[in-house]
Amino acid sequence: MPELVHLPADAPAEAMTEVLDRDGALILDEALSPKAVAEMAAELSPYVMATPEGRDGFTGVRTTRTGALVARSPAVRQAVVDPRIASLCAHLLKANCERWQLHLTQLIRIMPGQGAQPIHRDRWAWGAHLKGIEPQLNTIWALTDFTAENGATRVVPGSSAWPDERKAQPHEITQAVMKAGSVLVYTGSVFHGGGANHSDQDRWGLNLTYALGWLRQEENQYLACPPEIARTLSPELQDLLGYTLGGYALGYYTPPLPAGEGPELVPPTFALRGGAEGAVFGSAEDLAALGAQVRGG
Repeated sequence: MPELVHLPADAPAEAMTEVLDRDGALILDEALSPKAVAEMAAELSPYVMATPEGRDGFTGVRTTRTGALVARSPAVRQAVVDPRIASLCAHLLKANCERWQLHLTQLIRIMPGQGAQPIHRDRWAWGAHLKGIEPQLNTIWALTDFTAENGATRVVPGSSAWPDERKAQPHEITQAVMKAGSVLVYTGSVFHGGGANHSDQDRWGLNLTYALGWLRQEENQYLACPPEIARTLSPELQDLLGYTLGGYALGYYTPPLPAGEGPELVPPTFALRGGAEGAVFGSAEDLAALGAQVRGG
């Protein structure tokens, strides 16, 4: 059976990227302090307990999935902008986009009696249409211990390059056994799935994922964290949510105001801060990047 590589939380970026490129997955041990774990659990618990269970074998009939976590939890916001994860996003995604974005926030609670989730790829959110590029980086932060008994995520290291139709064999699958506060990092192409919970305790995993900035997000961040909430957040987090242009001409809009009472062609940041009179498309840097792509540079 293969093993997932465990690295310390302060591992050099080069060590993390080397393992990610080879295996498509790794674990950073004790990446969150016990205090941060407790804060997240306390902030999310009311929402988790009010979330209904899934209705099918994939989402899990003994599993709850709670979203809109940026809007609901200040503690989660710190994990979303974690600089270690940002460095991995830059390594994995930046070659294929001007900027990456937050794709999904979800607290996954696997309860006792839940069977194993089918092995799958998260990139299948876009079907099998994307070829030859990696569209996604994923994280699952353990808010409880992840054990073989309580549903630790099953992972197939080294499966990133497999064809979609390949089925993982039992000897190729391992589990992300880790202590609370640790984080499993894996690409959108790695085969994986939630484990079966044979214990008498819940397993809580904080699923935060990132994707190329020109793709549709799995969780619609503009509705999950609307402007009235997003404008209270840091510019870095606003950008990750998608309140910025994804490129020179990706994501602008015209405020639907009466004739002559508003600007035309403004970036999404106008919804948060205004001040974009006369703005047309993106920045000079975005335009230069677009020109380089057209020229094949």
